[in-house]
Amino acid sequence: MNIHQLSVSHDERQDRLLLRLNTQDGQEFRFWLTRRMAVRLLPAMDHSVARLEAAQPGLAATDASSQQMLTELKRDAFLQTADFATPYAAEPLQLPLGDEPFLVTDAQLSLQTNGNLQLIFQKKMATATESCQLNLQAPLVHGMIHLIKQSMANADWGFSKQDSEKRQDETPEASLVLQQLYKH
Repeated sequence: MNIHQLSVSHDERQDRLLLRLNTQDGQEFRFWLTRRMAVRLLPAMDHSVARLEAAQPGLAATDASSQQMLTELKRDAFLQTADFATPYAAEPLQLPLGDEPFLVTDAQLSLQTNGNLQLIFQKKMATATESCQLNLQAPLVHGMIHLIKQSMANADWGFSKQDSEKRQDETPEASLVLQQLYKH
C-alpha cells in the first residue's frame, strides 16, 4: 500500500479522532481513535520514531537525549517541507475496511529491519479480533504524530496547543500529502 495522503480530524458528535489514509490506487482506510487510545498511542509512536531515526546508517545517537534531539531535528526538517496545504481527496474508489471507520481498541508497534515502523491497529470484539497492519516510513510517522497532536489540541481534550508542534494552519481538519516521499 502506497500511502498518498493522511488526514486527522476531530468528530464532535463521536468525540473521537478520525484518522484517514488514502492510497495512490484509490483506497481509503478509516480509523476511529478515542481520546484514551490517542493519549496512549502518541508516546509509543514518539519513542518508536526516535529509535527509527537513531538506527539510520551513519548516525550515532545512543543515549535518550541525543535520540530525542535527533528526532526533533528530523521532525522539524520534515514539517518544513511537508505539504499541509493540499486538501484531502475524500472520494475513495474502495473502502477495504468497510463504510464505517475501524474503531481502534489496541495497537501494536514494532520496528522492522527495513527501517519502517509496523503499526497494527486492532478492533477487539467479544467474539473476534480484526486488525489492519500499516508499514510506515519515519517521515510518515512524523506527519501522523503532528496531525494527531494538532487534532487533539483542536478537540479540547486537555491537550494544550503548546504541547503540539508549531502549526502551519488552524483548519479543523488537517491533511498531509505524502506523494513526494514515496517516489523511487
